[in-house]
Amino acid sequence: MVHTQTLPDWSRAHGAPLFAAQLRYRPEDFQVTEELGWDLSDDGEHDYLFIEKIGANTQWVAKQLAQYAQVPVKDIGFAGLKDRHAITRQWFSVPRWNSPDWSGCNVEGVEIHHLERHRRKLKRGAHRGNSFTIKLRSLSTVEMEPIDQRIAKLTNQGVPNYFGEQRFGRNGGNLGLAEEWAGGKRLAREKRGLAISTIRSFIFNTVLSERVAQSTWNQLQPGDKANLEGSGSVFDLPDIDANLVDRCQAMDIHPSILLVGDGSNFKPEHWQTALAKARVNEGQRSLRLKVTDLTIEVVATHVVLTFSLGRGAYATAVLRELCSW
Repeated sequence: MVHTQTLPDWSRAHGAPLFAAQLRYRPEDFQVTEELGWDLSDDGEHDYLFIEKIGANTQWVAKQLAQYAQVPVKDIGFAGLKDRHAITRQWFSVPRWNSPDWSGCNVEGVEIHHLERHRRKLKRGAHRGNSFTIKLRSLSTVEMEPIDQRIAKLTNQGVPNYFGEQRFGRNGGNLGLAEEWAGGKRLAREKRGLAISTIRSFIFNTVLSERVAQSTWNQLQPGDKANLEGSGSVFDLPDIDANLVDRCQAMDIHPSILLVGDGSNFKPEHWQTALAKARVNEGQRSLRLKVTDLTIEVVATHVVLTFSLGRGAYATAVLRELCSW
């Protein structure tokens, strides 16, 4: 099933790509701003730093902050991992045990925009979502009428909530890591976690692709759970009545399926056995992704998209419904 490192061309919901583009030609072509979605207390034992970073991944920045503040890196908080090959803005929390003077913190590619305080460490997934500004450098003819029609579809109907290709590593290389781990190879903790998330993401994308091909990715089906828009809340569907159908059509709720784990029944069996042995808990993920504040501007050979997504969502899930790269 996954003996090669080539990722499948998972099904698209809204038709073939409308144009070819170059993505991430420069870091400024891909900009991400984290939306925390709640107020800071302005007191407490944690400094909250709103940081802009270029060419640096989130975990590397966390290590630099820990070194400067002289605290263990495990005590640095951040809500989500952000792209390295981009300009990204996100919050980090750092314990104030040593009262660091942040005006003296000089890290290449990192700029502290705001400094506030809060009573608790920033937890993973604690943010509301992210806003994106993405420049696509067009490699083929761009026609506005079909693009406008496609943008309307993405706004009104959402997009399949695929895990992005970056989850699977460069050229799908994390699939090889997953195979090694499932085959019994001992891995360091970080790589082990990467192997597990790769397996779960690949299985989810495979099932979602099948639902897209069947045109049921945006419809509640027996066996689904319902995910409440804008939250991680899911609930069972003993009966799918007219009210639930209407709520789903209005994107107030979305179909949600398993993120596989211990007790799940799926193929390939050696992946299933490995997750069970590691006692990985099952989870849930929405099949559909709501796209808000979506705008598009075409300037000469550039297409600029702006939009916002909830936490855990990938911008490439939106882009692949519009173009190829």
